[in-house]
Amino acid sequence: MLTVTRLSLEDARLLIKGAIEKAVEISVPMCIAVTDESGQLIAFERMDGGKITSSIIAQDKAFTAAGAKRTTESYGVASQPGSPAYGINSAIGGRLMTVAGGLPVIFNGEVVGAIGVSSGTPAQDTECAQAGIDYLLRAQ
Repeated sequence: MLTVTRLSLEDARLLIKGAIEKAVEISVPMCIAVTDESGQLIAFERMDGGKITSSIIAQDKAFTAAGAKRTTESYGVASQPGSPAYGINSAIGGRLMTVAGGLPVIFNGEVVGAIGVSSGTPAQDTECAQAGIDYLLRAQ
C-alpha cells in the first residue's frame, strides 16, 4: 500500500489567495489553477479580466508541473530545438506546457500538487504562482 500526501481544498484556496494578492499588486488579472500530485484539478479561479484563453493554459501548466514534478519553465528550456526534450509539448494531446507559470508544490521533499497561473507575461505568471506557494507555506 502507498500513502499519498496531497493538497487539500483548503490548501488550494490558500494557494489561489496568495496568487491573487500578487496579481492585484502587479495589476494583472490572472487565471489560477491548482491540482493534486497527479495533475487532477482541485480548484480554479479566473479573476475579473483574466484572459479567457488562459483558463485552459493555467490548468495545463498546473497539470504539467504536477505530473512532471518540475516547473513548466524548465520544460521550455529542455524542449528547444536540439535539446533532449524537443517536441515534448506535443505529447499528451498538447497538454504539456513549456511556458513559465507552472510550479510544483513541494512539502517535505515530495510533490503534493501544483499551481498554474496564466494571463500575464511568463515572468508575471511565475511570480504569482510563487506568491501562492509562499502564502501557503506561511499559513502552515
